Amino acid sequence: MIIPVDRVLHDAKVSKGAVLVRGSTRIPKVRQLLQHFFNSKQLNTSINPNEAVAYGATVMVSIRAGVDTGKIQNLLLLDVAPISLGIETAGGAMTKLIERNITGP
Repeated sequence: MIIPVDRVLHDAKVSKGAVLVRGSTRIPKVRQLLQHFFNSKQLNTSINPNEAVAYGATVMVSIRAGVDTGKIQNLLLLDVAPISLGIETAGGAMTKLIERNITGP
């Protein structure tokens, strides 16, 4: 369970001091594992995951719709492939077409 968390932090080049916001952090066992992973530091639960997702979606729509407000004027939005995507080739092997963590057009 913790291996993906460690990989995400490593790939994002973020230290363990980063904030994690997802719906799964509401599950007591997940909180316990995360707290242990972050060296028994108290988790920040003051951020509502639903609000964080809604805020991010609002920013994305505003940028794509061309809404010009000073608040998002200098914000750069990148779409990133979360996993490698590919096709099955001869012998059942996967040939990667898009590498994971590659930004899209």
